[in-house]
Amino acid sequence: MKKIAIYPGTFDPITFGHIDVIRKSLKVVDKLIVAISNVKNKNYLFDASERKQIVEKSLFIDLRFKRSQVQIISFNNLTTALCRKYKSNLILRGLRAVSDFEYEFQLAGMNRKLNNKIETIFLMSDVENQIISSKFVKEIAELKGDLKKFATKSTISSLRKKYDEII
Repeated sequence: MKKIAIYPGTFDPITFGHIDVIRKSLKVVDKLIVAISNVKNKNYLFDASERKQIVEKSLFIDLRFKRSQVQIISFNNLTTALCRKYKSNLILRGLRAVSDFEYEFQLAGMNRKLNNKIETIFLMSDVENQIISSKFVKEIAELKGDLKKFATKSTISSLRKKYDEII
């Protein structure tokens, strides 16, 4: 039986930190569903379809991940509902720093209350990627800084184009 995991997040935009977690997850699962959240209470730079396209380009074109191992979807319901739909009992979450842990711990507990068959696995990105956040990447892009150490070529291109549209 294949081990399938759900990796939910906003990915607004996807960064090398996210990609690090994806790489590590593929060492422990057979298939990863990268689930792009589209809940209404967030203020996104990119809409869900744009974020899905950026993730697809980053993973499949820039980095040549295997489509048989990674599936990219968008969703606007509970992560536990996705687990049921994709027959997964694993949720993967990335941790950058201790400050992430409290929120992630509460989230894992709530998911467990919603479905006690689901386990959350925390993966840390490598040290050089732990400081990267989508928020900071967007700030650097808006201020026209160098993004090569933070995101793939297609993500950088999408950010540049978006901020050129805004100005």
